[in-house]
Amino acid sequence: MSHRCTHVGIGMVVLLVMGLSVYSSPVPAADPLIVGIPHSESYTYATMMRQSFDMALTKINKEGGINGRPLKLVYADDRGERDAGEAAVRQLVSTGGAVMLVGAYQSSNTVYMGRVANAMKTPFLVCTAADDRITQRKWRYVYRLNPPASDYAKGLEDFLKNRVKPRSMAIVYENSPYGTGGAMQMMWFCRENDIEIRAIIPYHKERARTERVGASYFQRLLAPLKENPPDVVYMVSYLADGALLVKSLKQFGVNALLCGGAGGFTHQKFIDKAGAAGEYLLTATLWCPGLPYPGAGDYYDRYRETYGVAPDYHGVEAYSALLVAADALRRAASTKPEDVLAALDNTDTTTPFGPVSFNDYGKFERQNRVPTMVLQVIDGKFDCVWPRDLSTAAFQMPPGWRRSP
Repeated sequence: MSHRCTHVGIGMVVLLVMGLSVYSSPVPAADPLIVGIPHSESYTYATMMRQSFDMALTKINKEGGINGRPLKLVYADDRGERDAGEAAVRQLVSTGGAVMLVGAYQSSNTVYMGRVANAMKTPFLVCTAADDRITQRKWRYVYRLNPPASDYAKGLEDFLKNRVKPRSMAIVYENSPYGTGGAMQMMWFCRENDIEIRAIIPYHKERARTERVGASYFQRLLAPLKENPPDVVYMVSYLADGALLVKSLKQFGVNALLCGGAGGFTHQKFIDKAGAAGEYLLTATLWCPGLPYPGAGDYYDRYRETYGVAPDYHGVEAYSALLVAADALRRAASTKPEDVLAALDNTDTTTPFGPVSFNDYGKFERQNRVPTMVLQVIDGKFDCVWPRDLSTAAFQMPPGWRRSP
């Protein structure tokens, strides 16, 4: 074995021992440019996001990499926990050699990862974590592709206001930063539009880990809705919780229009888990494949052909974020942090996820903004029902649903 091969092999072993994994697609030999991905395989959407990162990586390297240098992704397990997330950022930058970071799914630890990345002066493009605080902390090195949690339901709010016009609502949410942020935004919407809030029900996601325990837990929490059902039940949850909530509401006979605040309600697995109870559910979403964005349909078709399942917005966020990072690195005068920041500041592009530019508005800084849509489960599949100019099907009112007097 040559000295060069031995050196490469030892380097790979060191990275793997530290909990880092490496992936790169074949391109002409050159020193690679490394982007770090804080990631955890325990996430609901982890596989979809990693596969989408890899799809984008292949595309980038086929097109010549970063000004002739191959791009390499180095992954570190953040485990969805504060300490592990902070350690993952330090490993990716100090040992992994990352010139910037892309990724982050779970809001509860991304806030802490953002703080560490900022302290280490490493550009960090968040693609999925939605906690409003992530781009409200004056962290110069943190950017976000996806909307903040308070913007997730804008399309759904517009739909409710102009199409459904409910008079009452109950809000059910997991008491995480993501769930709380989404619930608070909907509370303000109700108050601004004279919608009576019949109930506000937070829950501990840890107590809904298994279907048997979670079903019993939700039945106790949701009991008041059986006695005084609202027009709409709005839920902010991840996948397993969302399916259990919908099943519990149906078992109680709560005849309300069920609405999800994106999150776990947008994946085909939600339909599979919820079964008939999920029929007619509406959910906010950040993306659908019929949007008129360059590459949106191609990404959707290639992902489905390659992996045998349809991707949702979590996948296209990961795919598009890496394309945005590559675009910035190509335009940057160097890989020094200040030059990468300058390139990110000047980003003005359109991806399969939608237009991307990083702006300041309200309390947010370096935040991208995209419109949101509404999906409905109709005959066991998702259809876009709002806005009308992007809809693929007409909204269907659940049988027997009536607005309260």
